[in-house]
Amino acid sequence: MLNRGLDKLELLRIVEAVANEKSIDKELVIESMESAIQKAALTKFGNDNSIEVNIDRENGEIKINKVLEIVESVEDPNKQITLAEAKKTNKEKKELKIGDKIFEELPQIDFGRIAAQSAKQVISFRVKEAEKNRQYEEFIDKQGQILSGIIKRMEYGNVIVDLGRAEGVIKKDELIPREILKTGDRVKAYCSEVKKEIKGHQIFLSRAHPQFLAKLFFQEVPEIYEGTIEIRSVARDPGSRAKICVYSKDSSIDPVGACVGMRGSRVQTIVNELHGEKIDIIKWTEDLPTLISESLSPAEIQKVLIDQENKRIDVILSEENLSKAIGRRGQNVRLASKLTNYEIDILTEKEDSERRQVEFKDKTENLIKNLEVDETLGQLLVSEGFQSIDEISQSKVEDISKIEGIDESTAEELINRSKENLIKEKEEVSKKLKELGVEDSLINLKGITQGMLVLLGQRNIKKLSDFAYLSSDELIGGFDEIKGKKVRIEGYLEEFSLSREEADQLIMNAREIVFKT
Repeated sequence: MLNRGLDKLELLRIVEAVANEKSIDKELVIESMESAIQKAALTKFGNDNSIEVNIDRENGEIKINKVLEIVESVEDPNKQITLAEAKKTNKEKKELKIGDKIFEELPQIDFGRIAAQSAKQVISFRVKEAEKNRQYEEFIDKQGQILSGIIKRMEYGNVIVDLGRAEGVIKKDELIPREILKTGDRVKAYCSEVKKEIKGHQIFLSRAHPQFLAKLFFQEVPEIYEGTIEIRSVARDPGSRAKICVYSKDSSIDPVGACVGMRGSRVQTIVNELHGEKIDIIKWTEDLPTLISESLSPAEIQKVLIDQENKRIDVILSEENLSKAIGRRGQNVRLASKLTNYEIDILTEKEDSERRQVEFKDKTENLIKNLEVDETLGQLLVSEGFQSIDEISQSKVEDISKIEGIDESTAEELINRSKENLIKEKEEVSKKLKELGVEDSLINLKGITQGMLVLLGQRNIKKLSDFAYLSSDELIGGFDEIKGKKVRIEGYLEEFSLSREEADQLIMNAREIVFKT
């Protein structure tokens, strides 16, 4: 392309061809050629020079100019010239002044083998960069949509897809498990991300993403496309099972029936695209217990206990429904948990009864021990809702004396004993904190209790700075992926039943102090 005998008009024809082939601006190709010629010129005439190259957009004529700045005193003769010298060499220009630039035309250069190769590399690089930018601008608006293309090749388990004017990649872990794709096959995939990268692919596709399922329903169900039916949430175990929650603004429209289609035609099309993945379509409702029950179908639920603060749900059911609710390898309850965004615990009636008995016994024993009351009175207080020493200490005499069998003097005595117990407990905790070496800066943190401080001290969190660098998951517990399995991680302060918002606030209180000092 850059040889000695290159015709001027031929140069413009090459520019036109490259621009059309790569779908990029012709001006950018010309600028790339100018940069390439400039590089070759610097190699021939010296890198110390300032050289500009201009290709005429009409006739293809190449001009190579040495640029000199007019200065009072020359420090670099390759880039500077005095006003007097400039006027000598440019007599036609009468109004030259300090700071102006003059251009000295240099002879045309013959591209040797090395210079030509170097120039080609510059052009190739600039064109590729322009092509990447063009692809990015074209496909960034398609992020979050389903794209269709032809499988071009396989690379280390990843699938390279020809999208027409660009290539996309489906990474190995974004494929549907056990599906067989071959070169030349047409494939649909969800465009999960479009980003600029120095090298490699920019368009990332997925067939395992939950939104791939949602967008397939968007294509197949006109009511979803029109907005009459909304998809509220999606959960997938790619290649095996999926759950999708749908809602209709129009009460006359059955959202589940619309998604299934006549004789299952609509959902079957999607199932075929997903290579037999089973799909449960659930009608969304604001009634959370009903939604949970539907999500765990075909299991029949007897009771649902909701902990809104910690986003946890206990589901109580019979022994014969246990395996149905859990599903194969925990699949059913796992998908229901993702669908509702709640952590779900499955309990049988027997397990629930045993748990309640244990909790009742523990609370009763606590009152018996610390208030020095008999078992009957302890059980009576717990059953009436007074389940902790702290609750009793903050109660009024009349509240406790309302309980049958407890008079005002007994109620007053219970309140006094609970207050004394709390004072004694506080003194013991203070002593324990000193032994553990917990610093005052952490002890004085707003919102933290002495019981929390003891547990933290036992885990070697003794300074305010130590606490400030913790995460909310470390305090209240959470889940982590270990060897592909979701594992429950116990939180330092889990027994205090802090909400995530409360945990975050404690940490922020610490950070405000630590990072300001």
